[in-house]
Amino acid sequence: MSDTGPTSTVKSAMRTLDILELLVAQGRPLAAHEIATALMIPVSSLSYLLTTLAERGYVEKLGRRYGPGAGLERLQPERASDDVIARAGPIIRALRLRLNETVGFFIPRGDEVEAAVSEIGTQALRYSLEVGRSAPMHAFAAGKAILASYSEEQLAAYFARSTREAFTHHTLTDEDDLRLEIEGVRRNGFARTREEHTPGIQGMARVVMSGGKAAGAISVAIPLPRVTPIAEAQVGEALKQAVNLLEHPEAEDERKPAA
Repeated sequence: MSDTGPTSTVKSAMRTLDILELLVAQGRPLAAHEIATALMIPVSSLSYLLTTLAERGYVEKLGRRYGPGAGLERLQPERASDDVIARAGPIIRALRLRLNETVGFFIPRGDEVEAAVSEIGTQALRYSLEVGRSAPMHAFAAGKAILASYSEEQLAAYFARSTREAFTHHTLTDEDDLRLEIEGVRRNGFARTREEHTPGIQGMARVVMSGGKAAGAISVAIPLPRVTPIAEAQVGEALKQAVNLLEHPEAEDERKPAA
């Protein structure tokens, strides 16, 4: 019996790992011929592997060169996010008590955001949010807040690989429209969605940075009947204060009375 199939499969897997390790180790984009020479991979095979890796976001094509792609981040959970999640619970709970609206702390998972902490408002008309729930970045306020923290290279890679579903007729899916929205988030400091994922709900969110990267975002979901300019101003200020506590835990320590 021939073992050509399994052997070929293993060889492709090894070459794929070799490519990723080489690109990460070099710290600079490499031309295809440099990769082929360094790893002794036939150009025809290398072209196929690089194309596949680029389509999955693990490799980023920069002109005629290749570098590590944003998809590699999906393979290693962000340690900064773990630390922030551990401290987010009491802050999210306090924010829910202050606003009596559903509040969540979302972390990036590839091109989606996932609810890591959730506190649900107690009013009859409220938004339900379960821990572990995920949604595409383009349709959630938390996702837009995180996208606004991306560099131009990261944004370009996101738009190149993402498929952006329209959940309602309000959902923004066009790259130009989303880029315009992201610029607004950067200017205002918070992101907003209005019935873009869930009818009747407006979301407001602010990114939480840690170690120079987005560790997540705090988001508040408000039923439209309660959305007023005064309510938006209150939520915006509350988000700003909550994010400051998460980004600067020493500020919270200073507020505690000495033992």
